[in-house]
Amino acid sequence: MLRIHGYAGSINVRKVLWTCVELGLPFERIDWGGGTRPVTDPDFLKLNPVGMIPVIEDAGQLFWESNSIVRYLAARENRHDLLPAAPARRAQVEKWMDWQVSDFNNTWRAVFQATVRKNPNFQDRTEIAASWSRFCAAVEVLDRELARTGAYIAGPDFTCADIVIGLSIHRWKSIPLERPDLRQIERYYDRLCEREGFRLYGRDGGL
Repeated sequence: MLRIHGYAGSINVRKVLWTCVELGLPFERIDWGGGTRPVTDPDFLKLNPVGMIPVIEDAGQLFWESNSIVRYLAARENRHDLLPAAPARRAQVEKWMDWQVSDFNNTWRAVFQATVRKNPNFQDRTEIAASWSRFCAAVEVLDRELARTGAYIAGPDFTCADIVIGLSIHRWKSIPLERPDLRQIERYYDRLCEREGFRLYGRDGGL
């Protein structure tokens, strides 16, 4: 059975958990990080030398980096609806996955830590305001893209891009600040709520 290392509240772990639901894969989850066992533990560093969650064990092999794991599992199951086999179509999905982890995540870190996590290390008002502005601007980009595609991030069909971006949209909706009225985002969120994996590990799975 697939083993997933990482505490369930982690947004990156929840990407993998949601993916498993989409694929119908049974799994065992083992707590690491987030107040459970520290990822600096030598036993965890044997799983991932950079000390980050999630890590999966599959058929005697170890994989880490959440978006890479999502891609791996979809490809392993030949789910070309989630991750197309054709290079051009696959790149349309992967570009959004790469943007999510490289750019989108960096917009919301300060405002989320300050307003939701109440982290004392993130209480600079100027930094919080700037983070919220960047976060909203990025979500507005997605709103325009959804207006173009008509349904999902990479086109008319649900893909791996929606798993990784959908969880960040859930975080956007959790920020207790005034937000712009983005109709396409609201419709998109409603579509995600129709999926069991998002209900379990997005909407109801934590922040």
